[in-house]
Amino acid sequence: MATLVLDNGAYTAKIGYSQEKVSVIPNCQFRSKTSRLKTFTANQLDEIKDPSGLFYILPFQKGYLVNWDVQRKVWDHLFGKEMFKVDFADTSVVITEPYFNFSSIQESMNEILFEEYQFQSALRINAGSLSAHHYFHTKPSELCCLVVDSGFSFTHIAPYCRSRKMKEGIRRINVGGKLLTNHLKEIISYRQLHVMDETHVINQVKEDVCYVSSQFYEDMEIAQMKGEENSVMRDYVLPDFSSIKKGFCKPREEMVFSGKYKTGEQILRLANERFAVPEMLFHPADIGIQEMGIPEAIVDSIQSLPEDMQPHFYQNIVLTGGNTLFPGFRERLEAELRSLAPAHLPVSVLQPANPICYSWEGGKLLAHSPDYDEIVVTREDYEENGHCICEEKFDI
Repeated sequence: MATLVLDNGAYTAKIGYSQEKVSVIPNCQFRSKTSRLKTFTANQLDEIKDPSGLFYILPFQKGYLVNWDVQRKVWDHLFGKEMFKVDFADTSVVITEPYFNFSSIQESMNEILFEEYQFQSALRINAGSLSAHHYFHTKPSELCCLVVDSGFSFTHIAPYCRSRKMKEGIRRINVGGKLLTNHLKEIISYRQLHVMDETHVINQVKEDVCYVSSQFYEDMEIAQMKGEENSVMRDYVLPDFSSIKKGFCKPREEMVFSGKYKTGEQILRLANERFAVPEMLFHPADIGIQEMGIPEAIVDSIQSLPEDMQPHFYQNIVLTGGNTLFPGFRERLEAELRSLAPAHLPVSVLQPANPICYSWEGGKLLAHSPDYDEIVVTREDYEENGHCICEEKFDI
């Protein structure tokens, strides 16, 4: 029996058989400006000749799976003969869902997995639980870990003890990659160039030039300097999709500080945007979101847990999700936690080599673990007992 692990994120789906490697695929459909009628699904994104003004059709809204028609199309594509060629009668699936998912969504998902696709068995689990499983697998001596998962829709902080999640300590901050990209679009549109329709391009800009500042106010002052003294400023060459397929950052030595470029490329000049955008993960109040930043939320989460466990959580904080890839993210988080945590407790923040696929790897490990067969729900179980057997078995 094959096991398919699907970490079904709101931005990308991380999918692969438990014997094989993972593929990261956009979990959405696209329409391009040029061919309005044709819809592209998932990794057909590469076929679009001109991705300017790319229109996203997302299955997730505010972090929850609400658009089933789109999700079905993406899954049909992933499970179909072009991609994973799933033989449903002989396949078990591990699929992720967000914390505190709505039961109506859970029922729809059970129905689609068992009745439409007819998987042999299924395990529905939080991505953070897979990350925790991965962490405990690599560090068997540890009893506790705190998973910080900063994704597309929001950032979750979830404490685990002996691989059981501690619900009372879970915190959610409504800041994720989608918000950061949208905010960057607004700033650039206001300051230099109308890019409100260019989600795809600006998302790439964000990934290429943004970083987390360790001294915000000092960087702000540098960003206001003129000419060469301004070490924060970068010129980003926008793609024109004919000669420049993908945007890139101009090397420092090629930057023209006064006057115009002769080369005729379209340039975005970015200074304080580079660190002011990721700063929202640490201070959502900057843009009027009245919530805690990640460091405060971590401390708040840990303080809600039994006192003798708290030191273990401070020492085992693991970062997952795409936002943790901003340069300087781990260092800043560790520094802020150090100043907020009790002085006698050591603080350690671990960033895995690939934070995006960390929970998928955890799912892969789980699929090979000896008690895997006991935690799944088989199709016979489901046909006999319906949705309630899933509620009993899945720790959601």
